[in-house]
Amino acid sequence: MATVRPFRRSDRDQLAQLVNAHAQAVVPGMAISVNAVLSQLEREPGEFIVEPWVVDRVTLVAEDRGRITAAAHLVRYGADERVGAALRDVGEVRWLRHWPEAPFWPDSAVSGRAVGEAALATLYRWGVRSVHADGALPAPGIYGVPEQWPHVRTLLERLGFVCGGRREIVYLAEVSDLPVPAYAVERTLGVCGTRFTARSDGELLGFVEVDTAVAGLGRVAGTWADIGNLEVTEGHRRRGVARGLLGHAGHWLHLARTDRLLAYASPNETALQALLESSGFARLTETAREWTLAR
Repeated sequence: MATVRPFRRSDRDQLAQLVNAHAQAVVPGMAISVNAVLSQLEREPGEFIVEPWVVDRVTLVAEDRGRITAAAHLVRYGADERVGAALRDVGEVRWLRHWPEAPFWPDSAVSGRAVGEAALATLYRWGVRSVHADGALPAPGIYGVPEQWPHVRTLLERLGFVCGGRREIVYLAEVSDLPVPAYAVERTLGVCGTRFTARSDGELLGFVEVDTAVAGLGRVAGTWADIGNLEVTEGHRRRGVARGLLGHAGHWLHLARTDRLLAYASPNETALQALLESSGFARLTETAREWTLAR
């Protein structure tokens, strides 16, 4: 029988192993450092908007015969006017993980259920008005409940969570596979990273932004970037503008020695999906978001 208790620093290596096993099932070669895992338990350095709203946080683990078999990280947002209305006085299971059951460890799902129930009990004690859940790890491209985690989805549903229906498809490309740049662009600082803008006779054709800080300093192994924005002006679509922009972004990332680029699309963005797949991106996962506890 597993014992559920607060996380201790001596759990860090086993917790990182649990986190990385889930991450690597979604993104190939993803390796999150132990320090990055510990950092997320203390604060979310990349969440500069919602992080200041957090007033409580705790991490729970299930220990079974000396092994950490499940864990959950919880946060509570404040109830004052500084907090955005959508998260005001909300509790969140930032992530919930357990090892899948195996012949040599058949009761891992029981550990997951025990941690999940303890997490909800903690949130109820905090007196939150509603409870949300996600799966965000301190690594690029891993959030929500990806399709590679059916055991996590099952656990959330058994605890009473319902998915709000928002889904996103995550893509990954080797920078070397992106199209060759076809024309000149302007390079500036954009909202989500470095922006590459295409114009013709002063007319805006489109732009793309790439963020090379998406992985955070020393958080994960490898060099990563993601597409923050990709827009082509109406009337110039399906004329190669987007592919050209991706080519310039890829050339820039190559000079920066960044070798992998992530992109995102919703299931109904079929044109964007086709563009990404024809430009060298491979589909990694479809992830389900906006989980809310039905009370």
